[in-house]
Amino acid sequence: MNGRAIETREYKLFPSPRNEYLEVFAHKVFVPYPYDLIDLPSFNLKGKFTLFAACRLSDMKMGQMASFELPEDANKFEADFKPD
Repeated sequence: MNGRAIETREYKLFPSPRNEYLEVFAHKVFVPYPYDLIDLPSFNLKGKFTLFAACRLSDMKMGQMASFELPEDANKFEADFKPD
């Protein structure tokens, strides 16, 4: 995966080098914790997922954004994610 930024209408994204896919999936969860270590494989998700360092353009808030192929994976991440 290359280190180039991806810009959407909502975010400027910097892909994690551990991502298997270069894709922003439809179901997104932004967490305002730019320095937390997030190990998405440990969530035992069913579909594809990606993780990005993110800048939310509406308020320039830095954090991380996880994107998921399946809505149930996004819901599981939101329910199970606990910041450090």
